[in-house]
Amino acid sequence: MTEAPWNNIAALLILLGSTAGVAVLHTLAGPDHYLPFIVMGKARRWTTRRMVFWTSLCGLGHVTSSVAIAAGAVALGHGLERVQVIEEFRGNLAAWAMIAFGAVYFAWGINHAIRRHKNAHDPQHRHETDTAFRLTPWILFTIFVLGPCEPMIPLVMYPAAQGNWSEMWIVAALFTAVTLGAMLATVLFAVKGLRLLPLRRIEHYTHAMAGAVVLGAGCAIQFLGL
Repeated sequence: MTEAPWNNIAALLILLGSTAGVAVLHTLAGPDHYLPFIVMGKARRWTTRRMVFWTSLCGLGHVTSSVAIAAGAVALGHGLERVQVIEEFRGNLAAWAMIAFGAVYFAWGINHAIRRHKNAHDPQHRHETDTAFRLTPWILFTIFVLGPCEPMIPLVMYPAAQGNWSEMWIVAALFTAVTLGAMLATVLFAVKGLRLLPLRRIEHYTHAMAGAVVLGAGCAIQFLGL
């Protein structure tokens, strides 16, 4: 007997509801999904448009890299365990990359704050500062592409393993959309709140603070499993 159509629809709706819930929880529970953009945007004085662009691009790279690995594993006949091994390796790599990036950025930020007092009126110093951080968003993007999206893997592999590739892409699209929405909402809300705080006295140290926060986020992922 073939399964009734409404049973298939009900199962898909349950899967989609679970996907949306997992995507929100996964995003909010992972400080790496929003803290880097909040502090980097503040330190580098990003416009709202630029904040939205880099948050969306990094989030998209984060999710789609895991989707590609999961889809490729199913196509090659590999199971969930093989994918989890790959994702665990990617997770360690991304966490250590974020730790290293945060530490370097923090050290540079301290040095920048000290030098800023001495070279406040030096145009050449300002030019060097802009050049030094031109690649910072792309470094973040690379880290996010390396970073796995573990909770999504079983959700997309389940329909794919049954040959329901259309359902797999629906689940992947929903997870991506909800993740990006949660990231953007959290980042923009936090940035708006920061603008209300009197941070003028510590403005020289915003780069150092950004590096410290990114470093802390990386440590939280690596050592606390967040």
